[in-house]
Amino acid sequence: MKPSFGPGMLVAAAFIGPGTVTACTVAGADFGHALVWALVFATVATIILQDMAARLGAGARKGLGEALMASVTGPVGKAAAVTLVVLALGVGNAAYEGGNLAGGVMGLEAMLGDGHRQILVGLLALIAAGVLLIGNYKPMERILIALVLIMSVSFIVSAILVRPDLSTFAAGLVPSIPDGAQLTVIALIGTTIVPYNLFLHAAAAKRHWREGDRLDDARRDSAISIGLGGLVSILILSTAAGSLFVAGLDVSNARDMAMALEPAFGPAARYLVGIGLFAAGLTSAITAPMATAYALTEMFPAKTDAGQTNRFRLIALGIVAIGASISLLGIDAVSLIVTAQAANGLLLPVIAFFLLFVMNRKSLLGDSTNGLVANIAGGLVILITLMIGLRGIWRAANTVLGG
Repeated sequence: MKPSFGPGMLVAAAFIGPGTVTACTVAGADFGHALVWALVFATVATIILQDMAARLGAGARKGLGEALMASVTGPVGKAAAVTLVVLALGVGNAAYEGGNLAGGVMGLEAMLGDGHRQILVGLLALIAAGVLLIGNYKPMERILIALVLIMSVSFIVSAILVRPDLSTFAAGLVPSIPDGAQLTVIALIGTTIVPYNLFLHAAAAKRHWREGDRLDDARRDSAISIGLGGLVSILILSTAAGSLFVAGLDVSNARDMAMALEPAFGPAARYLVGIGLFAAGLTSAITAPMATAYALTEMFPAKTDAGQTNRFRLIALGIVAIGASISLLGIDAVSLIVTAQAANGLLLPVIAFFLLFVMNRKSLLGDSTNGLVANIAGGLVILITLMIGLRGIWRAANTVLGG
């Protein structure tokens, strides 16, 4: 059977954003290949959770927000579900959007030089808004898949140019945490397993897989696409490890990496990383509002299809506008990204728990419910991410109290 891809690639487009590019760059520059294993774990964990979201959308024909509302009873339960989604998506993705737009601008600045940041943020926001104004799922999916392919090629060619040491890469597959790398491990995992992608994937799978029972295709699309996204993340880390770590150069983001690569590998390297970072920012700047709009319109549906489309556009454009405003405040892009990642890590175990709860409702999902293996795997991912989130809170509290 000829493979058909779609929603899984949107998830890859969403999690390979500026946060991922920045975290992977810093990890490779500071610790070489030692943390490759963290990205492998994060990719496998993402496949486990997104497989559930794909089955929810393609098999049960429901989005996660919609399924949550159908699974809880009483005004208190429904109010809690609404609050969770609004906090996770409406508030969280607005902060993310600021980082996405700022990260995309960093890619443009790597290629074009500094200056005109406000104009570039506005331009990027207008491009994202233009795609979201389409309102129809299929055209937006095609645009995002094209951007993912551009981004993937950019980082693959960058890694080939650098030619990292394969022996140190293989050693990095063995789990270990070098001194000072704990927060970097948390960042790598937190930027790959993204809560809003669970909403995005279920909503997109519901719209994409229309012809008959395509559950196997949906699961295959999810595994292969997210696997590709994980590979791209590993290649970004490997590029930084093979160039910056070896040379002992200090960088704080992918823009720095793009500039640092030019003396050794020529201007092509700078443009490749710059294009990749720009595409990463733009794809995430589109998918974050898309996920928010799909989830909220599912929870508060309009009476007509036209009304639903207009509501989708209004919510999505609102997220873009808030994100652009945050980005234009002049806050450091890396700070925005790190703040959004911290919120991500705290929300992930809660959202994942609700997903696991929904996926065991046979009355709601029928044959698409979780089996024993999926429940064990999902439970382990939730437990590990909860431990990571609590560790992050503990370290942050110590920093504040110590300061």
